[in-house]
Order: sequence, then structure tokens, then C-alpha cells
Amino acid sequence: MNLHQLRFVREAVRQNFNLTEAAKALFTSQPGVSKAIIELEEELGVDIFTRHGKRIRGLTEPGRAVLRSVELIMQEIDGLKRIGKEFAAQDSGSFTIATTHTQARYSLPKIVQAFTQKYPKVRLSLLQGNPKQIADMVLRDQADLAIATEAIASVDGLISLPCYQWEHVVVVPPEHPLLKARNVTLEEISAFPLITYDSAFAGRAKIDHAFAIRDLKPDILLEAIDADVIKTYVELGMGVGIIAGMAFDEERDKGLRSIPVGHLFGTNVSRIALKQGAYLRGYVYSFIELLTPTLNRKLIEQVMSGEKDSYEL
Repeated sequence: MNLHQLRFVREAVRQNFNLTEAAKALFTSQPGVSKAIIELEEELGVDIFTRHGKRIRGLTEPGRAVLRSVELIMQEIDGLKRIGKEFAAQDSGSFTIATTHTQARYSLPKIVQAFTQKYPKVRLSLLQGNPKQIADMVLRDQADLAIATEAIASVDGLISLPCYQWEHVVVVPPEHPLLKARNVTLEEISAFPLITYDSAFAGRAKIDHAFAIRDLKPDILLEAIDADVIKTYVELGMGVGIIAGMAFDEERDKGLRSIPVGHLFGTNVSRIALKQGAYLRGYVYSFIELLTPTLNRKLIEQVMSGEKDSYEL
């Protein structure tokens, strides 16, 4: 048994049991992958994959157990490699953050700027997607951490930590009737066409829930993943926008006015998600501390090791 065999098994599953694609991903030959998997099966005495002719179609029951062990072994191997790299170079390397558009556009710029000034030798990458996609990126070791509001708090294999709270605001053109309301209500908002986030983004579930419990059915004219898109259509007079408060800037959004609506839609918590058992480079801890000073390396290590069950703001 060797590490190549384990890598081949893992990649075959990741490539939906396509050995040709697995071989391409690992820069080797398809026959070599197939042979290595067969040799591993013979050594273990069980079939890892179900087959139709020469093609693999899925995992057998023992194959699923083998895959779980393979994932744990490869995670430990990756951790050992990271340890070596960190001690060889404390202030250089690569760092990939997976996040949503709202976080990348509004929350992270100043943090990223401060981080790159502190660690100029670190190659920082930002990957964007919806919450499910960015969680998968961390699980697949394509990113070191994920930052989002929805979905990542309860993903198997990830540990999530809260970083900051925020509330929604309603955005409208100047002179809009809602600006005259002392304490805007859901009924008043639902009287206008609404432009807000897609259901997977930026607290949309709380928006829908607030209307539902009041038995209101707002006219959702347009859904978007990008607050800039929402604001553009509001400026055109097409409806009332509901966006994350962080996405409104009085200087940049001079053609709009904002109305706080945290009393209607509640408080949202953006979270950092890390792969369970992952080894974190020193500068990853530094980035997290820049993003949320309430978190520090000791606390993060306690949660990652299971010494501390959870942490909330």
C-alpha cells in the first residue's frame, strides 16, 4: 500500500468515477490509475468500486469505509506538508480565501490591504461563489477558509466561528415615500416592488421569514447576488431594495438613501469556516485576527482541537 494508491482512490471519487479525468488531475496515465486501484483492492481483499465492464460506477459499502480512511490519511499528510512549509518560511506561501461577493466587495478590502502590507510575500487569492460552493472549496482543500453568512455554520467537516454581526437596510431614491415613515414597517415595505438578494445570499432567509410570519406576500421584482446590481435598479426607480448594511456607502451611493431595518429582519452573523483537523499557517491566524479581533490563535486552536466546543459573539 502506498500514498499514490490512496490519492488515486480519492481523486477517482472527486472526478465522479471518471478515471481519465482523475489521471489528468494527477498528471499521470489512466492505465496507471486503474492498475494502482486494482492492486490496492487486492491487498485489502475487498472491492472499493462497483464496476460495469472496465468502468467504475460507484463505491461499494466497504469502499465507502475505505474512502473515509483515505480522506483522514490524506488530510494528515497535507498537514505534515504544511507544517514543513511553515517552519521553512514563516512569512511566505499561498493563502486562498473563499467568500461571497458581498464579503469580497464590502467587508474584506481593508482587511486584505492590511494583511498584504503585513505579509507581502504571501500570495493571496480570493475565490467567489455561493455559500455551498465556498464550503465545498474548503472541504476539497481548494481554499484555506470560507467567509459567509449563510449555510457554512452547519456543514459536516467544517468548524465555523462568528466574526461580526450586521443588519439589513432598505435603499430607496431620494424623496421616496418610505423616508417619511418614523419607523418603517413590513406592511409599508411590501406596498412596493422589492429588489433583493437571491435566496442563497446575505440573509435572504430572514427576509422571507419576516414577511411570512406576518402573512405578507411581497412582490419580489428582481433577485441578485450583488448589492451593486440591486442598487442600480433601485436608482432607476424600479423598486425598493433590501441589502446588507455593509453594502451601503453614503459617499459612493449619493443617489440613494438608506433606512435601517434591523428591527424587522433581525441581526445576521458572518462566519469563518475552517476544515476540521486542518493545519493552519501562522499568517492564516493573523488574517482571522485582523478580520475579527475577538478571535485569537489560542481560541481558534482550542475550537479546532475540540478542547472548546464552540464560540459565539
